[in-house]
Amino acid sequence: MAGCCSVLAAFLFEYDTPRIVLIRSRKVGLMNRTVQLLILAYVIGWVFVWEKGYQEVDSVVSSITTKAKGVTVTNTSKLGFRIWDVADYVIPAQEENSLFVMTNMIITVNQTQGFCPEVPDKTTVCTTDADCTAGSAGTHSSGVATGRCVPFNGTVKTCEVAAWCPVEDDRHVPKPAFLKAAENFTLLVKNNIWYPKFNFSKRNILPNITTAYLKSCVYDAATDPFCPIFRLGKIVQSAGHSFADMAVEGGIMGIQIKWNCNLDRAASHCLPRYSFRRLDTRDLDHNVSPGYNFRFAKYYSDPTGTEHRTLIKAYGIRFDIIVFGKAGKFNIIPTMINVGSGLALLGVATVLCDIIVLYCMKKRYYYREKKYKYVEDYEQGIGSEMDR
Repeated sequence: MAGCCSVLAAFLFEYDTPRIVLIRSRKVGLMNRTVQLLILAYVIGWVFVWEKGYQEVDSVVSSITTKAKGVTVTNTSKLGFRIWDVADYVIPAQEENSLFVMTNMIITVNQTQGFCPEVPDKTTVCTTDADCTAGSAGTHSSGVATGRCVPFNGTVKTCEVAAWCPVEDDRHVPKPAFLKAAENFTLLVKNNIWYPKFNFSKRNILPNITTAYLKSCVYDAATDPFCPIFRLGKIVQSAGHSFADMAVEGGIMGIQIKWNCNLDRAASHCLPRYSFRRLDTRDLDHNVSPGYNFRFAKYYSDPTGTEHRTLIKAYGIRFDIIVFGKAGKFNIIPTMINVGSGLALLGVATVLCDIIVLYCMKKRYYYREKKYKYVEDYEQGIGSEMDR
């Protein structure tokens, strides 16, 4: 208890103040100046020059519109001679910050509602009606089972379903891709940005770009780095992939637009930088459910009023446009904050040198004796002398 009281008394009734001790030592002096120099290099080089610590920063606000162009032709036994334009292969016509281009498909024409055999697989192949459960509708089924086992072809029987008939057979994806010519289609990306804190706005169609140039240019990192029109094959190639392979089962590509602007300079120096990467994971060792696809249908009625549809399982590439960046402009507040932080960091040199001198050097006890001096209360000292 007495020990606790003495500690408390020492805490309450003692006061310490820094004492300046000049130590003439080449080792300690050199270490102190080296640490100070490193701190100054960090504050000036990293904080102010590289990170522009004197600027106020704002994040970009962006809007995107896209437009695809390109025409191709196919001639197949199922569809015959057919021209494909933008309205056929861009589905839907507009998306938010994205655009889907159909490159391959499985088409099932003239479907009507009725009864037909399922496509053979390990769950639908049967030999008798006992193998089929009436009323069942699995997640991978094309319809509702009737409970009958019917011929699918001359050698195989499958369970009958009530569905849109004939049912889709998607066991074999067309190779090469049905619309492999999409590699030469082009995509116009119009990007408007705004930095609300600085009320600064700009778009990626730069002021020096003319209508004539826009009609003829195609983006190239070396020759046309600011052209906003991209060839689809070049986008995939720039990401390190093959368009012909990707077009078969589809995928997702990212078009990244980076706006890093120093608004202390002229607005003409604020320019977009484009980069490309594949966003869906492509693992050749674990290739389960690869690519990107979905289904849609086109409905119509024949002269008798019977409803028909054409079912399309569309494979393709979705292009996601990702805009990011920041802008900076001089402001006195962050400047003073970083200057104050830098001056405070200079105290680290003193603390480090004190630790070395007082606890690590051979003459630490001698330096400690010079560093610390204990002084009794002046009034207490006068009273004790008078008592004597």
